[in-house]
Amino acid sequence: MLFRGRFFRSLDPKGRIMLPPEFRDTVLACVAEGKVVLTTFDGCVVGYPLPDWEEFEEKFNRLRNPSRKMRDFRRLVIGGAEEAAIDKQGRLALSKALREYGGLSKDLVLVGQGRKFEIWDQGKLDAVMDQDFDDVTEELADSGIDFNI
Repeated sequence: MLFRGRFFRSLDPKGRIMLPPEFRDTVLACVAEGKVVLTTFDGCVVGYPLPDWEEFEEKFNRLRNPSRKMRDFRRLVIGGAEEAAIDKQGRLALSKALREYGGLSKDLVLVGQGRKFEIWDQGKLDAVMDQDFDDVTEELADSGIDFNI
């Protein structure tokens, strides 16, 4: 199962966000305890089902003699990672550090990204989505992906 779609949510006063049923089902299909890893990247909070995160971390740990830039990237992504579990009401608690990194206040958008999902401040995501994507089809084609919608 994959994370797909965009869902608008509000952060509650305790820093929790209600996951859409589709995202909860995807997480629970991967790990019965509903555990995810939330981390920092691209100006948002990124969530992975725990098994997918562990696979990513294992691959990352196999790098030999990583560059300074790669070590800094690891500090951002792995250093910013926090394990969380979906509660009985289907919510995830976001730490103060994660909320601050993502600039998350009240109005949020959860965005499916295949094997992961992103949590964005709505205003920040609106700005990202407002850009021109015309050159992306060429990059996709160069990667062997025919995007002919």
